[in-house]
Amino acid sequence: MTTATTAATATTPTARLLPKARRFLRRRIRVLLLLAGWSLLESAHTFLGGYGLAKALDQGFLAGHAGVGLAWLGVTALAVVVGGLAGRGVFRGLAGLVEPLRDGLVRQVVSRSLIQAVSHPARAADSAVVSRLTNQTEIARDSFAGLVLVARSFVFTVAGAVLGLLSLAPELLLIVVPPLAAGLLLFLATLRPMAARQRAFLQADEDLSTQFGAVAEGLRDVVACGAQQRTAQRAYGVIEDEARAARQLAGWAAVRCLALGLAGQLPILLLLVTAPWLLRQGLTPGAVLGALAYLTQSLLPALHTLMNALGSAGTRLLVVLDRLTTGPGPAPEPDTALSPLTAQEPAPRIPAPPGGPRVELRDVTFAYGPAAQPVLHDLDLTVEPGEHLVVVGPSGIGKSTLTALIAGLLAPGQGEIRVSGRPVRTRSGTDPSQLRVLIPQQAYVFSGTLRENLLYLCPDGASAPALEAASDAVGLDPLVSRLGGFDAPLDPGALSQGERQLIALGRAYLSPAPLVLLDEATCHLDPAAEMRAERAFAERPGTLIVVAHRITSARRADRILVLDGTRATRGTHEELLERSPLYRDLAGSWQPDAPEHGEHLSVKSRSLS
Repeated sequence: MTTATTAATATTPTARLLPKARRFLRRRIRVLLLLAGWSLLESAHTFLGGYGLAKALDQGFLAGHAGVGLAWLGVTALAVVVGGLAGRGVFRGLAGLVEPLRDGLVRQVVSRSLIQAVSHPARAADSAVVSRLTNQTEIARDSFAGLVLVARSFVFTVAGAVLGLLSLAPELLLIVVPPLAAGLLLFLATLRPMAARQRAFLQADEDLSTQFGAVAEGLRDVVACGAQQRTAQRAYGVIEDEARAARQLAGWAAVRCLALGLAGQLPILLLLVTAPWLLRQGLTPGAVLGALAYLTQSLLPALHTLMNALGSAGTRLLVVLDRLTTGPGPAPEPDTALSPLTAQEPAPRIPAPPGGPRVELRDVTFAYGPAAQPVLHDLDLTVEPGEHLVVVGPSGIGKSTLTALIAGLLAPGQGEIRVSGRPVRTRSGTDPSQLRVLIPQQAYVFSGTLRENLLYLCPDGASAPALEAASDAVGLDPLVSRLGGFDAPLDPGALSQGERQLIALGRAYLSPAPLVLLDEATCHLDPAAEMRAERAFAERPGTLIVVAHRITSARRADRILVLDGTRATRGTHEELLERSPLYRDLAGSWQPDAPEHGEHLSVKSRSLS
């Protein structure tokens, strides 16, 4: 199996595409025959272009018979007109080849993208599919059309010119064919490196499309985190990669132009140099002039066009077809130190510690760029197993950054973070979703059934009683009834932000992860629904860390962490009212004796974020 895989990987694009090309053409034999017939009629003027000129000169003008000369020129001109009319049939036949190719490529790109999206709903959308649909399929269509036109024109032009040279004088082939063949072979030697450079350029183009798609989608977060410079540097790097690939491609194009010059000028030079010798050997002036006409009017233009098509359209077509028809490769490595899971080797289970994991941060400092001010500075924090910690602070102070660090989505600039004694960013191959679950403010809900959404983080599934208990605990039952049960299909666009958050909360509640991180995951719920959900998670076995936006959330916690710039203060609600001016300001005029129900809260209660 290994040998077969290696051989398949090492197969060239030409070898991979050849069987598909044969199948495509075999289905269109009638179209090919029609195209060949029109091409034969179109190329009739090639034969008469040199032969008629030679006869007009030798049998007409040089022999003193101007009428005969004019007649031969008239026949040649008529052949040109007939060839032009035949061109309409050529383009009709061409459409029968080109349009089915483009339609098939579009279907393949769309099908592959949909399959990937369904197979990996959690993975970010593939931005490169835009380049494949709008750019690469059109490149394939135009390149294939140009290549077919040029290839059939070259074949029939060469046939007509060779037949004409044979008719005039066979020795002319000995002068004309060798330099043409030498130039063509030199040109063919550049095709493989040009194809490699073309492939590198297309990859760079896809990377650029993916990079700018990601930047455009997350531009607000980039600005909010002060990561403009870092993002710009990364974008400039991708742009420079594409520019470098374009320069290398242009270098090989220059070599191709050199081959074109050699093949295009040397045959004419040899014919002119040997013309006196040919005339002494008995060739007529008309034959020499006819050979020159074949070179300058037929063979060399056809050869130049073929070389240009193979060097540009041919290599582009080969690379693009290989990329569009070859199955998708492995998913890219995530930008973390966590190893991706494989289907063949499931990640080992992490035993859940009794009471929940301990979370430890030691001297943690984090900034969103080398020159940026630290969001967190020398932070020391220990969350005990089973503890309920609430994090509060002004907007943009670093609360979401803290949860992302604990979840292992970000790496600290210095210090270490451990969960259950293990570094959160490790190459051990373990699945981090078995240990922790993070629910952000913007809840993720995908198309599918409600059951599939709720069990998304449950690799072993869950029983019907467990599903119903989770729904009841987080307050999801009214939404379940309105949708029509757990097997009802979901339309994410038809759900409100609060309904999305309820589904995400139910998913986190069902998860086997003993550490739950709620990053303003209830901000779109009313106070009563928020209180019900937070109490459900507080009663759920495990450790709970909540980024709060209401003072009531802080009141329900075992302990509160107040972030104030690079400083952090910890304590209970009563302790922080005495020790933290910021917490007193955030708490405002909240009345501690008021019932913990949204409709009974003082209208002067203040937000914590």
